[in-house]
Amino acid sequence: MPDPYLDYVGGFEELLRQGAGLSGAAPAPTVLPQVSDDAPVCLVFSPHPDDEVVAGALPWRLRSEAGWRVINIAVTLGSDTGRRAARWHELTRCCAHLGFELHSATGIPGVAFEKVQPWAVGADGAQRDAEVARITALIRQYRPRVVVCPHALDGHPAHIGTHDLVMTALRRRAPDWRLHMLFSEYWNTQIAPALMVPLDRGQVATLVAALCLHAGEVARNPYHLSLPAWFIDAARRGAERVGPAGGPATGAVFAALYGWSCWQDGGLTPMPARIAPGGRAMAEIFA
Repeated sequence: MPDPYLDYVGGFEELLRQGAGLSGAAPAPTVLPQVSDDAPVCLVFSPHPDDEVVAGALPWRLRSEAGWRVINIAVTLGSDTGRRAARWHELTRCCAHLGFELHSATGIPGVAFEKVQPWAVGADGAQRDAEVARITALIRQYRPRVVVCPHALDGHPAHIGTHDLVMTALRRRAPDWRLHMLFSEYWNTQIAPALMVPLDRGQVATLVAALCLHAGEVARNPYHLSLPAWFIDAARRGAERVGPAGGPATGAVFAALYGWSCWQDGGLTPMPARIAPGGRAMAEIFA
């Protein structure tokens, strides 16, 4: 007797096999809205090349739907010194595909911070101070309305270290404007996400295609193929972690989750949990 559950699970395995041919390929870039001179800025601090995609659901919607200026800051280029030039090249192609600007945290194209770790006893204080000063300068230079960085417990040392750098920069020289802090997740989910960003199939397809442009990384581990499943799981969690516990499903098949606070008056103020609306209306929640 056929087992419909076995067939259902087998369908996922078959999708992964079919997806093997996607690596390294991407269709022509989407035609994007023009960015005006006074467009709001979303600043993305990416611990590694590819984090601009895995944390990129919100920035992509702001760029593609509302014409925001999205600037990706490459904090590191990974731990493999032999791959750094290739990773910068892949990152350049990926950001161009998404319509994101690309800058290095050091200010030198192709050269990022050597290694970013969580705060630790014995850390090089002078080096960390210099890195914090660079992050502070970038925030003050671009005056973003939204900053995206990993949440405080995002598992990977470079992700946690990037969170520490950004938050230390804010505390040392607090912005004099209202700044929305969006905390992304990848290696660890977060206890209290506050913003659920629904995605349609076209938006997910664009992010998968962009991730394919990190050809060396997805050849090593084809994690681009599981990106839709990760967004599906975020839609499941978001229904009850952002929406009310025990509440109904939202109807979104795909979503991304973020922590959300506002930096104002020298500190973080948590924002009420909400599900982002569709289209340009999403940008209005950051007014």
